[in-house]
Amino acid sequence: MKIWSTEHVFSYPWETVIKAAMRKYPNPMNPNVVGVDVLDRSLDAEGRLHSHRLLSTEWGLPGIVRAILGTNHTQTYVKEHSIVDPEEKKMELCSTNITLTNLISVDERLLYRPHPDNPDVTVLTQEAIITVKGVSLSSYLEGMMARRMSANARKGWDAIEWIIQNSERENVPLCDIY
Repeated sequence: MKIWSTEHVFSYPWETVIKAAMRKYPNPMNPNVVGVDVLDRSLDAEGRLHSHRLLSTEWGLPGIVRAILGTNHTQTYVKEHSIVDPEEKKMELCSTNITLTNLISVDERLLYRPHPDNPDVTVLTQEAIITVKGVSLSSYLEGMMARRMSANARKGWDAIEWIIQNSERENVPLCDIY
């Protein structure tokens, strides 16, 4: 098992970042996400927005990894649940793979909150637990996946920045998430 975590600060208020995060896919920075389906979206009694989505991804796994895992399967599916709490100014997003779970498990949690000292910026905390099961070199594969998660996290931050900047440049408001 490998635990990975990181933190990123966006130079935008929480509302702006959350609206962009909800519109994150598709984007040119993450071409591996090839589809997003909203399975359910609802407001609870406290006014929090709950979303359940299915992400379809296409990962070009290196040949050595395919050989170790014993699969040529590169299309994977991820289930994602998010809760946006406008009162607390908090968005929590949890995702886990639902493909290849007999070999690999990746449980990721993202938390977006206003910076405690500066409400004009937003802090994103990301963490993941990566577990490779039943294959030799599992710790090597877990480390490789953690490095890939770091690279993909940066792409995700860039995607959110890109969405915000394109909305501002084109003078198109980010839609309300409700």
